Amino acid sequence: MSASPVISQKDRILGGLWGSLVGDALGVPVEFKDRATVQLDPVRDMREFGTHRQPRGTWSDDSSMLLCTADSLLNHEFSLADMGERFVRWMNEGLWTAHGDVFDMGGTTCTALMRIAKGMPAERAGGLHEDSNGNGSLMRILPAVLRFAGEPLETFSSRLEKVSAITHGHARSRMACVFYGLMVRHLLLGWQPQPALDSARAKFTGWYEGSAEFSTFRHILEDDLVSLSEGEIVSTGYVLHTLHASLWCLLTTQNFPDCVLKAVNLGGDTDTTGCVAGGLAGVAYGMKSIPADWIHQLARKGDVDCLFHEFADVCEENRVKK
Repeated sequence: MSASPVISQKDRILGGLWGSLVGDALGVPVEFKDRATVQLDPVRDMREFGTHRQPRGTWSDDSSMLLCTADSLLNHEFSLADMGERFVRWMNEGLWTAHGDVFDMGGTTCTALMRIAKGMPAERAGGLHEDSNGNGSLMRILPAVLRFAGEPLETFSSRLEKVSAITHGHARSRMACVFYGLMVRHLLLGWQPQPALDSARAKFTGWYEGSAEFSTFRHILEDDLVSLSEGEIVSTGYVLHTLHASLWCLLTTQNFPDCVLKAVNLGGDTDTTGCVAGGLAGVAYGMKSIPADWIHQLARKGDVDCLFHEFADVCEENRVKK
């Protein structure tokens, strides 16, 4: 394991947060396009219009819910009710949207938020069926990972699972969020991607080996990611596809731009693969690794900057230690 003392933990926190938004915004214009179509005209920079006819630098539901999560954790140490209420406000009022309207939302997320709006407690709102394992909780989990990264594994995993369950309550989705969290915890310490993955796999196995869902993580736990070809990577909205593809993008590149563009150019659920991979790469390589022009083009840059800096300061108080 080789650490990078030059990059501060705060710089990694900010890198992960901004990296998620950048990856999302890069992917929005080509969302739902198949891989062959995307790669005829690969994404290399921020684009306007495209799939959702949005201005350049527009983020999607991924980032809106991530921002709501960060905002909630900034104002409350840990309140699922408050988090759920903010998600409902996003759905109904456009809270933390790029331009005031919601133009994309997953079905499982929509169903859960409708339940909360009708009075169901947030902790019981997420779908429990096996078919409810889209990537809608994985895409927004990073603020919770960063906020509780310094906690013991039992507290850390429990809180991530509960945050996932607001919209995605099935064990597979909850466990995917924890795996992502374990990976981020090591990257925050400056670990290189492969050793971080190896350690995350070991800790995840020790924690979840007895779970009935453990076998569904076989590819996440066993694949030699660096040896896989692009043809072996699936980039749908299924939570384990998104996690696997994002890890592959991180392990097979050496910097932030290459990682996030590789993710987006896989086609399919481009905004979420870009968001999840961008979070990993932002933590791995730090804030300064993200092209300034990409950040400059994001919608509501000033609002986001204020939130992220306040949130990063809170995360620093509970920083993960070696």
